[in-house]
Amino acid sequence: MKNAKKNAENNGITNATFFAGKAEEVVPELYQRDEIKADVVVVDPPRKGCDDVLLNTIVEMKPERIVYVSCDPATLARDVKVLSSKGYEVKKVAVVDQFCHSGHVECVTLLQRKDI
Repeated sequence: MKNAKKNAENNGITNATFFAGKAEEVVPELYQRDEIKADVVVVDPPRKGCDDVLLNTIVEMKPERIVYVSCDPATLARDVKVLSSKGYEVKKVAVVDQFCHSGHVECVTLLQRKDI
């Protein structure tokens, strides 16, 4: 977090706040306590995917768009199914081969709220 703050300072960014911890713990707490809102939420979870608590909190926040970066297509599909059932639809998917000569790829998926 120290590096994030220093990078923000070096780049003249004054409207950013940084938090450290598990997203499924930090985000719900901030949403409950401070009613944080976002137009766009970006998640890049570990292979296990997003925790249900985090997904439900994101849906409650009602961002216009969600960018989901995934290193595991199976958990991406599982989480997209949950988000789709709660009002989001997939708009774009890009596959990024960051690990040449291996079977692993990153998938970047843009979801948008259907009622927009």
